[in-house]
Amino acid sequence: MAWRLPQMCDNKALLFPLTAILRLERMAQQLILDILPSAEPTFTNMVPGDNAAAVAAAQRLKAASTVFIWGPDGSGRSHLLKACANLHRGVYIGKPSHGAKAIANLLDHQTMPPCVAVDDVHHLDEPALSALFGLYNRWRELAGSHEAFSLIVAADRAPLQMNCREDVRTRLGWGAVYRLEPLSDDDKFCALVRYAQDRAMPLAEDVLRWLLTHGSRDIRALFAVLDALDRYALSNHRPLTLPLLKSMMAQEPSMSK
Repeated sequence: MAWRLPQMCDNKALLFPLTAILRLERMAQQLILDILPSAEPTFTNMVPGDNAAAVAAAQRLKAASTVFIWGPDGSGRSHLLKACANLHRGVYIGKPSHGAKAIANLLDHQTMPPCVAVDDVHHLDEPALSALFGLYNRWRELAGSHEAFSLIVAADRAPLQMNCREDVRTRLGWGAVYRLEPLSDDDKFCALVRYAQDRAMPLAEDVLRWLLTHGSRDIRALFAVLDALDRYALSNHRPLTLPLLKSMMAQEPSMSK
């Protein structure tokens, strides 16, 4: 007797509807996007613009040296500090709400990391500023020893303009001070191209030019729009084109602010 497939395994039952296949494919692609980590901020993927001096100082940062970086939001302060911490095997402290605890934890250890980067100092509350005061004192105590570490700090204003107690303000200006200038449109274009390349996003030049003209002036917001566009294209099964970007922006007008 010839062998036959059971009814439940009939070949018609084995054929998934096209919509189900597309749904599974979309879920798999989305899972890959969620798993893939964002590119770590480094000096290699940073567009310095007119900030070559500040970038070079951070790259050359040596033990027992301290640098203060300041500039407006979107000028690359956080990227620079994270890149510095990564390069010098240091610690990056970037959440102002956790600043006091994070700095206190460092001071509790006898051995300091090679580099400490403290971001958004202008947002630190009084306990965190007191902890930062102690960090500067530890930096000075160890500066002449083999345990010396480097210290790089960033804010949105110069040390003398910081709204904090005088002894903290004085310490913020102990080392070299650099101002970060916002990127020009050409620099932003280069940054967007690099950001898209790092994420394997096939974008035409007209998409990026339109985004620079009609999008936010903040480079971080532009990066967020690219991420949203990538997901929007995936969910709609369409290529990353200018019409698609316009369609998404029309649905989410807040993205252009």
